[in-house]
Amino acid sequence: MKYADMHCDTVTRLYRKQEDLLENDCHIDIRKLQQGQCLLQNFAIFTKTDVQDSSFTHQAIDYYYEQLDKNRDTIIPVFRYEDILENEKNGYINAVLTLEDGGVIDNDLDNLNRYYDKGVRMIALTWNFPNGIGYPNMDGRAPSLYTVNTKDGLTPFGIEYVRRMEELGIVVDVSHLSDKGFYDVLEYTTKPFVASHSNARSICPVARNLDDDMIRKLSERGGVMGLNFCSAFIEDHNEKMTLIKDMVRHIDHVVEVGGIDCIGMGSDFDGIDNDLEIKDASGMQLLYEALKEHYSEEDLEKIFYRNVLRVYREVWK
Repeated sequence: MKYADMHCDTVTRLYRKQEDLLENDCHIDIRKLQQGQCLLQNFAIFTKTDVQDSSFTHQAIDYYYEQLDKNRDTIIPVFRYEDILENEKNGYINAVLTLEDGGVIDNDLDNLNRYYDKGVRMIALTWNFPNGIGYPNMDGRAPSLYTVNTKDGLTPFGIEYVRRMEELGIVVDVSHLSDKGFYDVLEYTTKPFVASHSNARSICPVARNLDDDMIRKLSERGGVMGLNFCSAFIEDHNEKMTLIKDMVRHIDHVVEVGGIDCIGMGSDFDGIDNDLEIKDASGMQLLYEALKEHYSEEDLEKIFYRNVLRVYREVWK
């Protein structure tokens, strides 16, 4: 079963280590993507804005395109939904450029246009620190992983920001955003948005996950949440190993609460350091094998790639 993954931190790690996308010791390289039957991989440029600025982001983006150019016989950057269809027909893996921590536009909406011109098609508004856009759950001031922020959401600039994203055709990503920020995005946008790498809070009660009302609202908007493989967000009492059976529990719950159209993949590969039963991208078919016992092939296609591609078709321009 081919799949579309909405989030990984691979490019940031490769840039720091000056390693190659073709083969490396990360969760993701081209060989592993081929083995796992990847149709589309989102590559986030993660900028830790408490110690890095946007110059890091631009340098990492340059490295991303250098790596894609070196490996253009197997993986191609995409900018429009039609590019995905064309690349699939020609046997290429699709690469989508995204940002994690939208604060790297330096509080200047003109820079959002420039990132779009560079190929960015999804932005996680915050990471674990407040920025000019809004506030996260689990920021450095939070007393625990379970503290949600229902008070601080999008700033006035953040409201302008998400509206400009929709105008340009960039997918709004609410993973890491505070609960108040989630509902602000719901209020001030009109198109589907995503939680690219977040799980179900009813199963694992950490603040990074979505509660049932948020899952329903995301589904009603036509959005998608991507299953995060990090053990801390999968199973509250097991932070050493992510097991497939626990991943399945989250998928089942999201489907029960929000329906089959709002769940996808958001591995967070190379952004997590615990052991995984699905050890890397080459093992994605293990999850398919576990799910096919109680989901139809049509539903599995939605879970693994169709839901994500639908959002891209509806939002990208």
